[in-house]
This record gives sequence, structure tokens and C-alpha cells, in this order.
Amino acid sequence: MKTLAQFVQQRRDDLGMSAKGLAMACNLEIEEIEEIEAGKTLFLPVTVRQKLAKGLRCEPHSIKRLEKDFDTNFVSDQIIESLKELILNGAGGLKCPKCGAPLVTRIAKMYDLEDNLMLHPKAHCTKCVFQIH
Repeated sequence: MKTLAQFVQQRRDDLGMSAKGLAMACNLEIEEIEEIEAGKTLFLPVTVRQKLAKGLRCEPHSIKRLEKDFDTNFVSDQIIESLKELILNGAGGLKCPKCGAPLVTRIAKMYDLEDNLMLHPKAHCTKCVFQIH
């Protein structure tokens, strides 16, 4: 069975698009496409899935079936909020609350409808499926 990353790469190649071209067709950031194709993003928000499906000319359920959904109940909201705050404050060396492996972190810069800068902390574990998106 294909992974989400493999599906997106192959479908994009079949359509003759670059990653940048797909990002433009989907109205998504190139970094988001790159993270999906690198296998770093395992589960997509509904809006991203719909945009990606439109750009790849497929049905959203074709993408959904390849996503790795996981139960986040093993980590409390308080721990996740604490991690988000640490990421926004530039803390390094953060560990996964599920398995203790290193977390890869970044801050996504997005703009709201009024063109105000919004900072969103993101993280994924180097070992397990834990992620903050």
C-alpha cells in the first residue's frame, strides 16, 4: 500500500507538476507540500485535504484513506499547549511526550483574513506518529 507521501509525489509527477506548481494549484504553502511529500505530515486538516485533492485532480477520500490517523488522547491538552508555548519561545531539545525521542519543531507563519501575522507552532516526532499541527 502506498503512503500519503508516495501518492502525492506520484500523482503530481503524473500531472507534470513541480512541488511549487502543486502548491500554487492548491493554494497551499510550498513548505506544506514538501512536508507531505517528505512523509512528515501524516494527517491533514479537512481544508488542506480538499485543496490538495483539487490540485491533484482526485477525490478527497483518495487522500484520506492514506493518512495515518492516531489517537491524541495519550497526551493531555495541557502538555500540548505547553509544548506549543516552548516552541514559540524558541526552546530547543524538546522530547516527544509519547516516546521520548527528539521532536523536530518549526513555526509556521500564516496570515489571517485581515492580513495579520499568525504564528503556529508545529512539531513531529523523529520516531513515532506524534505531531503538533
